[in-house]
Amino acid sequence: MKYTGDYTREIVFPLGGIGTGSIGLAGNGVLRDWEIFNRPAKGSYNGYTHFAVRAFEPDGRVIAKALCGDPTKDYMGQYQKRNFGGYGYGVEQTSMAGFPHFPDWSFEDRFPFAELTFSAPDFPARVSLTAFNPFIPMDEDNSGIPAAFFEIRFANTSDHPICFGAACSLHRPFPGQNHAIRETAASGILMRSCADEASVDYRDLTVLCLSEQAQLQPCWYRGALQDAITTFWREFSEGSELRPRAYDGEAKKDTGSVYTQAEIPAGGSKSFRFLIAWNTPNTYNYWKSYREEEGMNTSWKNYYATLWQDSRASGLYAAGNWDMLERRSRAFSDAVYATTVDPVVIEAATANLCTLKSATVLRLEDGTLWGWEGLHEKEGSCEGTCTHVWNYAYAMPFLFPRLERSIREADYRYNALENGMMAFRTKLPIGRPDGKPLPCVDGQMGGIIKTYREWKLSGDTQWLRGLWPSVKAALEYAWVDDGVFSWDADKDGVLEGRQHHTLDMELFGPSAWLEGFYLAALKAAAEMAEALGYETDAAVYRDLFARGSAFVERELFNGSYYVHKIDLTDKSLVERFGVADVYWNEEAGQIKYQIGEGSEIDQLCAQWHAVLCGLGDIFDPEHRRVALRSMYQNNFKPSMRNFANPWRVFVVNEEAGAIMCDYPEGTEKPIIPVPYCEECMSGFEYALGELMIAEGMMEEGMTLIRSIRERSDGKKRNPFNEIECGSNYARAMASWGLIPILSGFSYDMPAHRIGFAPRRDAGTFQSVWACGSAWGSVRMDAARCALTVSEGEIGLMAFAIAGADKAKRVLVDGREISFAAHDGALCFEAVHTVTKELTVMF
Repeated sequence: MKYTGDYTREIVFPLGGIGTGSIGLAGNGVLRDWEIFNRPAKGSYNGYTHFAVRAFEPDGRVIAKALCGDPTKDYMGQYQKRNFGGYGYGVEQTSMAGFPHFPDWSFEDRFPFAELTFSAPDFPARVSLTAFNPFIPMDEDNSGIPAAFFEIRFANTSDHPICFGAACSLHRPFPGQNHAIRETAASGILMRSCADEASVDYRDLTVLCLSEQAQLQPCWYRGALQDAITTFWREFSEGSELRPRAYDGEAKKDTGSVYTQAEIPAGGSKSFRFLIAWNTPNTYNYWKSYREEEGMNTSWKNYYATLWQDSRASGLYAAGNWDMLERRSRAFSDAVYATTVDPVVIEAATANLCTLKSATVLRLEDGTLWGWEGLHEKEGSCEGTCTHVWNYAYAMPFLFPRLERSIREADYRYNALENGMMAFRTKLPIGRPDGKPLPCVDGQMGGIIKTYREWKLSGDTQWLRGLWPSVKAALEYAWVDDGVFSWDADKDGVLEGRQHHTLDMELFGPSAWLEGFYLAALKAAAEMAEALGYETDAAVYRDLFARGSAFVERELFNGSYYVHKIDLTDKSLVERFGVADVYWNEEAGQIKYQIGEGSEIDQLCAQWHAVLCGLGDIFDPEHRRVALRSMYQNNFKPSMRNFANPWRVFVVNEEAGAIMCDYPEGTEKPIIPVPYCEECMSGFEYALGELMIAEGMMEEGMTLIRSIRERSDGKKRNPFNEIECGSNYARAMASWGLIPILSGFSYDMPAHRIGFAPRRDAGTFQSVWACGSAWGSVRMDAARCALTVSEGEIGLMAFAIAGADKAKRVLVDGREISFAAHDGALCFEAVHTVTKELTVMF
């Protein structure tokens, strides 16, 4: 999508690898939000780090500009809660706003790429800046390089040849030294910390130019006040070569520059490449103080630091492999953007992939992925790959399945108690126990559903077998009558105890929302148990599913939607669990924080999971369609202008959105209802909208999806940072579910089967897909269906598509194979490994 003018105001596009932190590329080209030092840093600048360009006219004039557009906000200054800077001190001076820059610019994203274009009446070229970090499905290491890639392109608009040059200046914000480096792949400056390399204070930075003629200035002039930037800009704007200035000894801070130039003929163009790489290898739990426990390290190493010794090594690796990394990243980008769906779907799906590039995500020393829920300005928000939040994140299981499986493994290894209770946050350092574990129904049951999903995506039954004892214990914890939670103590398939959930309180009594998670977990566990040979367990789970399902349809469906069955005046419900002091409203004579008769946005969330995981029906098909229509009528608000919301305000004025819980006319709203009742949160909204689409409510679902993205327009909010409890919120990665749902993608890799049933009008359909060990594109029309493998390979015995009974020929990598059409699928006698393309001719 292309953004111009005021619509670039809130844009910050993260440039970084998975688990490396990132540098933010603002909508006007400024580098900000330097979140590369193992913690968030919203609003931060890194000294006078910037790009600058210049043109040498034949008449001797030198035209120099900072490569950025006009400042778009904070003309009074930015609130930073400090003296001698911030609000009341004007535009941030290190943003280069005070130097000549470009009055005309635009920002366009094509994930993982962002491109800015700049022009000025007095500058004889159109200049573009393309930035990215590799994003290659199934290749988490090459998608986890701690570096930002930049390519500056000059298109000479004059009628004569001109020499153009580009400089990248990088600030070192920590005590240390700068050193010039010259290698075959690139030349640049390595900036090392003076701290011990084993310390959490150690860090290093590298800036590289991929040019044999690169000029290097390891250090700007060291002086007081504005001496350094004054000297740099005077020399640069006068057309001087960069002096190879260097100093002996360490300094508190320094800035260095790399530069290259070339003559470009009239009408011609040329590009220059730069890299900024970083290394902050050692991290620690800065957010909560705790006593060091025996045998437990208080710090650990970032995974990327086990692959590359320092930023010089990662930077040179990136420089030497740039073409390969860009080619593979563009192949993914092209496949996504060629998907024949409404453009807002691509916008929503890709925008939240940016979360994987943000400081929300860490990779621990062994490669395990760990995540915050989101980010505060200077700290992470809500630690521990929180199970009930990450339930919604559907990007990684398809695109980086090994990383997603690492979350399951860590969860069952470190968070499970002997009785099956599971803490829903993984504490760091890894292995540190949760002193007061609190089980969470949607998180714990969601983990079972996700285990099922990872098994179905990978086909790895041995992996499942290794986790099964923990999965079984987690499910059967529901039957434990411990007097503290006692979810399904009478083992009748119905949750009736004290049930913690993602809205940060407990429900008492059965609700379709949490009961749905329990039912989906029972159904998934039955199939997994059967596959592993545990028939008795499978039978028990199926019986409980049947009984619980019957209860839901009989007792919780009110004819319009599914409700939460509770007597709000029955104080004994909370006294039983010893929490009346928190949950009893003495004045009103009611239990607090309950749904009751409300229409809650997640009442069918388990069915959304079932669609994406291939679990089939959790709720009655007709009842759930009625409920979805009611939710569109009740929860979706076309305008918030006259709506009262006492919670966080993510949607305002004429903006539209779906609220968490609505109480239609004629229903009783608790005096103090479920938390966040009137909020709109995009992760929940995506799940609802996608389920609507899956159930044939295309117009309603797309209306909801569009409303989310219209709120993140670049002017009011950052399109690449959907917020909830802070920035870069993990739950919003629910948006990737749009791709498999609209393509009707199904998968069952234990049976070597995948399929597509696009939700579209007649005509040609194309979509990106990813499954287990391969990714690619599928293209379907009346004459042909082609499943292309872009990377990896996939073994198939069945391929389900519409019109399978009309297929005339099937080719695998150009070789014709025999097949039989059965039950909507093309079935093969043996597993055929597809490395290039499976083609079906009709």
